[in-house]
Amino acid sequence: NHGLKAGMGKSQEEEEKAVACGYWHLWRYNPALEAEGKNPFTLDSKEPDWSGFQDFLKGEVRYASVMKQYPQEAEELFKAAEENAKWRYNSYKRLSKENWGAEVAE
Repeated sequence: NHGLKAGMGKSQEEEEKAVACGYWHLWRYNPALEAEGKNPFTLDSKEPDWSGFQDFLKGEVRYASVMKQYPQEAEELFKAAEENAKWRYNSYKRLSKENWGAEVAE
């Protein structure tokens, strides 16, 4: 069920598409930076091109099978998945901008 419609030989290209459309986000966490007063969270993903999100889902076997079997429900679920991905990306952006070196004001 986790196959790719394009074939498993295209998995690296599919990973690239996942990041470009916002399905998957690239980030790093280095806890040693916190001891230096720096933000340990780094968001490496650029702003996604959300217009490709739905097409990406349709290229995944697991999502395509849902679309084939339950087309009306799939549309609603795909929209919810995109909204969730946008929320997650915005959360990561907020995390990457936090000031870890500042004292907390009381």
